[in-house]
Order: sequence, then C-alpha cells, then structure tokens
Amino acid sequence: MPLFLQKLIPKLYGLYFNILVWFAPKKTAHKAFTVFATVRKGRVLPNQKQYLDNAKLEVVTTGDHKIQVYNWPGNNETVLLVHGWESNTWRWHKLIEKLQRENYNIIAFDAPAHGYSTGKILHAPLYAEFVQVMLQKYKPTIAIGHSMGGMTILYNEYQNPNLVLEKMVTIGSPSEFHEILTHYKNLLGLNSKVVNALKKFVHKKFNFTTDEFSSAKFVENNTKKGLLFHDRFDKIAPYHASVDVHKHWKGSEFISTEGFGHSMHQDEVNNKIISFLAE
Repeated sequence: MPLFLQKLIPKLYGLYFNILVWFAPKKTAHKAFTVFATVRKGRVLPNQKQYLDNAKLEVVTTGDHKIQVYNWPGNNETVLLVHGWESNTWRWHKLIEKLQRENYNIIAFDAPAHGYSTGKILHAPLYAEFVQVMLQKYKPTIAIGHSMGGMTILYNEYQNPNLVLEKMVTIGSPSEFHEILTHYKNLLGLNSKVVNALKKFVHKKFNFTTDEFSSAKFVENNTKKGLLFHDRFDKIAPYHASVDVHKHWKGSEFISTEGFGHSMHQDEVNNKIISFLAE
C-alpha cells in the first residue's frame, strides 16, 4: 500500500468517528474499539511455515477460538513464550535455538488473529485468557513475553496469581493503557467526545478504567523474579514503561540497551535471558 494511503486511511476513520459520535456515541465507541483491536498483520509467512509446522503440538479450542500451540521438547523446566502485536511464534526462533541447547521444554502459541490461530481482533484481556489456559495446561515455571505479550503476562499474573510460575521476562513492553489510547487518538485524529466514549466503553466492557490498566500497578505485589529489557530508542513502546515497572517490581532486574530497537533479537539479549533462567 502506498505510504500516503497508509497515513490517509486512519484519518478517514477518525473523521467518520468524529461525526458519528454526535449521533450515536455508544455505537461509535464500539466501532472505534473494534478498529483499535483489529489485527492486520502477523499471519504465518512462507519463510516461517516449515519451521513452525515442524513444531506444531496441538490446536486448543477455547470459546470461539482455535489456538495453535507449538512445542520444542526438552527435559529441563518448561518455558512459555508469548509474542507481541502483529507477530507470531516465529519471532522467537533465535531464542528457541538457545533454549534448546539448554534442554528447556518450550511451549509457544499464536495469539488470536495471529499466526495459525483464528480470530480477527486482539486486546490484552483477551490475550490474557489464553495465557491463563497455557499456564494451567502446560504448567511452565518461566514466562517470557515480548511487547504486548510482556504486558499481558504481567496483567494475567495480577489477575490470576500463579503458584507454579517462578520467573517472568518482558522485552520492550508497554505499561500504560492510557498512553496506548493517546497514540490511537493522535493517529486517527479523534476528538475528545470520541475518546470519552471509548473510555466509557472500556470501563463497561472490562471493569477497569484506562488509567487503572497499568503494568506498573500490576507488579506492585508480584513476588516472582523478573527480568525486563528495553531499548532507550524504542519507537514502538516507550522506554519509561519498563523503567516504571522496574521501580514498582521489587524482585526485578532491568537491562537498558541502546540501538537494539523494539524487536531485540540480539544475542546479547537472548544470552542474558539464558543466564537469568539458570540462576
């Protein structure tokens, strides 16, 4: 898609919502949230197919969703990998190689609307439902999440404290939902009436306000050992997010990088994860 269309389409959505909200605020909020949560990328690409197909374990059905689960078996502890927005399990292949060398039992899955899994939308509470299914079914002692995946494992631990889970790792993860909403507002050019309607919609649907959904708040009573990575120049998730989470998470260690970007596939990151898991 041409660049000018990539920039124009969000603004056209915003114009539509800014007009519709004067006539149907609840309908506008629902439509605006659906656009916000709609996944447009992240399906399995041709170069990823063979690698993922060879590791398919089973399809777990929960509600209307069919979730693809993968396993790289090992005799060491079980590690659960939780990818980020518009990604899939392939994003972990470099870390998986290192985990395999240490004989970890690796479980990963494609989020709803990602990879081989069904669905069209994703948001953190929905993602957390499937993280909880994986925790209960496969009993990992370690959970590692990238970006939205990291935020989700912290949210789920807050909602469902897990006695089996011992260590948690987040990589380039956002923290504050209100910051994500502000980015969405600016991207579409939404007026305050639409934003207020969206906030009311979120509160009614999830029983929390946009200010209350905060990883920094979620970890205040988290007793797991934690490791957080974030790059100072991350253009996707703000660096201060992990700084704030680390301040509120007593059992955490924070690794700051420069020039590693948002994905953070570098050996330095993966080697540090392996060392942390061995501690």
